[in-house]
Amino acid sequence: MPHRKTALRLAAPLAVLALALTACGGGDEDTGADEKGGASAASSPSPSRPASGGDMAQGESATGKVAEDPGEVTYEVLAQKVEVGTEAEAAKAVADAADAKGKVLATAHMRYTHRGGPALTEGSDAHDGTTVFADGQRGGVLIGAAEDAPGCEDPYDVESWKRGESRVFCETYVIPADAAGVEVHWSEEDGEPYVWKFPRK
Repeated sequence: MPHRKTALRLAAPLAVLALALTACGGGDEDTGADEKGGASAASSPSPSRPASGGDMAQGESATGKVAEDPGEVTYEVLAQKVEVGTEAEAAKAVADAADAKGKVLATAHMRYTHRGGPALTEGSDAHDGTTVFADGQRGGVLIGAAEDAPGCEDPYDVESWKRGESRVFCETYVIPADAAGVEVHWSEEDGEPYVWKFPRK
């Protein structure tokens, strides 16, 4: 299975910051707000309608489908936590330290539980629907960040994933150092995002 990040990760010793901060962010926020009322009324600890999207409580799971190779898989998805680093760590992580001025790394830890569909043997694309926002603005994706950081697995190294098993994949974004809150969004392809909010302490 060809995976878009693998070649990028192998090609560069340092991560590259993709600065598509605001152009991609507006749509998710607007549509998420439109769906908020309906999703709140139908929300439960394990939502059964994956297309609804909406705000999620901390510890609350969403359910969605992902087109995998060899077929569609249903996942239960939970944003477990977001680890926010320092400006110094961000400067070391990117190829050009100037890109990280006034910014920090935010790593979202996402737990995916295989709930239906074929077993996977050649990696997973479940994490592709994950994005990190700060104070309403989409962060800059850190291409080439280590997916196998402590507590995280590399989704492209998955060689056996069966129904009922859970895995934790991580996504790292660059956000403003003074952001008051972080949001983790996950959505199916063309679906509305589920949103978990993590206030900065």
